[in-house]
Amino acid sequence: MKRVVALLQVLWLACAVPCVAMEALSPASMDEQYTYRVEVLQVTDIEPFQQSLDGFLKALEDAGFAQGRNLDVHRVKIDFDVENGGFWDRLGVLLRIRKEAMRIAAARPNLVLTIGTPATKYARAILDEAHVPVVFTAVANPADADCPSLTDAGPGVTGATLYSDMGESMRIVKEVFPAVQKIGMVHTEDENGVAHVEAARAAGREVGMAVASQQVAKHDSIIPAVKRLYEGGAGAQVFAVPLDAYYALRNYEPAKDLSDFGSENQVPVISFAMMRVPGAMLYVGADFEVVGRLAGTQAVKILKRHVKPDILPILRQARPTVLVDPQRVSALKVELPASMLEHKVEGRAGFWQLSLER
Repeated sequence: MKRVVALLQVLWLACAVPCVAMEALSPASMDEQYTYRVEVLQVTDIEPFQQSLDGFLKALEDAGFAQGRNLDVHRVKIDFDVENGGFWDRLGVLLRIRKEAMRIAAARPNLVLTIGTPATKYARAILDEAHVPVVFTAVANPADADCPSLTDAGPGVTGATLYSDMGESMRIVKEVFPAVQKIGMVHTEDENGVAHVEAARAAGREVGMAVASQQVAKHDSIIPAVKRLYEGGAGAQVFAVPLDAYYALRNYEPAKDLSDFGSENQVPVISFAMMRVPGAMLYVGADFEVVGRLAGTQAVKILKRHVKPDILPILRQARPTVLVDPQRVSALKVELPASMLEHKVEGRAGFWQLSLER
C-alpha cells in the first residue's frame, strides 16, 4: 500500500512540474519583452482621421505604450472616392472592410482601433466573433455604427464619439453673434452632414436663430447654393459648415469658395467641425484629437487591465472646443464679447481658444 501511495505521489509531481514550468507569463509580467499589437482600420485618408490617431497614440504613450519598444501598430487605409463613388464603389468598400476584418480576426491582435463610422459598423461583428476588442474614434453618431445608445457601444466594442450638444454650440454662436437671426448651411447626402444640419436647425429655434439649408451633390460647386441662401443680403447673416466630407474635396475647394464669398459680402463663416476650413472665423465642436485621446484611455484599460470593451462606456468630449481666428475677426470687423476675450488663450496655429468656464 505504501508503495502505491509513493508511486502516486511521484506521478503527481511528474505531472505538476511541467505544468508549472510551461505556464505562460502574463503580458504584464513580461513588461517590455511583450509587444502589444494594435490594428488600425479606416476608410479614406483625411486630415481629421490623422488627428484622431495622433490623439489615440498620445494616450497610449502617456500610459507607457511606445512604438518600437512594446507597441506595434499596423494601419490599413481603404481607398474610396468620396466625390465620385457610386453604389458599386460603396459595395466594394463594404467588402474590403469585411475582408480586412477577417484578416485581422485571424491575426488576433491585442486590440483594433476603427476610425470613422463605416470601418466601425462593418468590421465590428466579425471582430467580436473572434473575441478581438474594438475601440472606435471619429464616429459622429454611435447609432450609425450599430451602437445601442450614446453611451453603450454593444458587444465587444467601446470608443469615443464626436457627438456633441448642438444646443450648447448654438448658444455659443448666439453669444458671439447676438444680432444674427439667420444661418445658412450647405451639405450633401453625407449622413453626418444631414444629421448635423437638422440638429442645428432644432437647436437654433431655442436661441432665436433660423437655419436654412441647401443640399448639393459632392461634385457640385458650392457657389450657387450659397447665393440662394444669401438672397442678395436678405438671407443668411452667417454661414455654418457641418461635419461633411464635402468641404475637404478638391483640396478644400468648397470651403475656400465659401470663405471667398463670405469675405466679399462681409458674412462670417463658422464651423461646427474641428477640421480645417480655410477662412472660418469661429470653430465650435468636438476636437478630433481630443476624442482620439478619449478612445486611447479606453484602449489602455483593455490592454493593461484586460477589461472587456462591453464594460466600458462610450466617451465624448464634455464641452465643445471653441477656437477663433483673430485675423478673420479683424477682417470682418466683428466685436467679440468682452466676457469671452477675458478667458482667451493662445491656441494652435495662431488661433485663440476661448474657455467656457466663466
